[in-house]
Amino acid sequence: MVFDEDGSLDPLLKFLLYTVLTLTAAKMLWEWLTEDVSRWITVDLWGLIADHPWWTGLIVASGLYVLLLLGRLLSFLLDAGLYAGPEDTFVDPSDHAADPDVLTFKMKQLSAMSATGFEQACADLLVRDGFRSPRRVGGAGDLGVDVTARDDEDRLLILQCKQYQNPVGSGHVQKFNGTARLHHGADLPIMIALNSFTQPAVDFAQHHQLILMGRPELKKWAHGQHLYDVLGIQNTTP
Repeated sequence: MVFDEDGSLDPLLKFLLYTVLTLTAAKMLWEWLTEDVSRWITVDLWGLIADHPWWTGLIVASGLYVLLLLGRLLSFLLDAGLYAGPEDTFVDPSDHAADPDVLTFKMKQLSAMSATGFEQACADLLVRDGFRSPRRVGGAGDLGVDVTARDDEDRLLILQCKQYQNPVGSGHVQKFNGTARLHHGADLPIMIALNSFTQPAVDFAQHHQLILMGRPELKKWAHGQHLYDVLGIQNTTP
């Protein structure tokens, strides 16, 4: 994709464009230092454009198209996990990710999923951890519940999963507080944010005893640790 969900230019494409601009500026600076910049602009460059306007337009259009294709290719490779940053490749030795039979996700995999896929991944991790009847119910009119499950003490978990590119604000946490317990009867209302929460959201959640799982906690859970171990909840499930 050329643009992210928030309307900004794709970071990879932005990097490529900045690289081209930097190289162009560097060339102009070098020409200026060698006292040939005026000739390069007024004679060489302008002469080339004036003599071959159609070829110049075609070359510029082709160059932009190639940059777009390169941006999409690199984005695909990143989403496929062929390239990963240190945050996504490092796994704590205490994690269970070394066991190939244990379900795990990289953070880049979670970021590349659709909103529905992200919710389903959270439900699958609950299955891995031994919770009973994990179910994805998110959708239009879900009233703040994306995933439900029960633990061995029959406590009801209500999960709301936010895959936003920016930290989740207090308004979303307030809405979740209004439905998680009162409407759904949650014993453990848990809100998950791919890119964490704002400080006002954290303060509100602490005051109303809501459980927030930000990016650091989500990473540990996705890499193999049990949900209750990550959140510091007494774990009675196997």
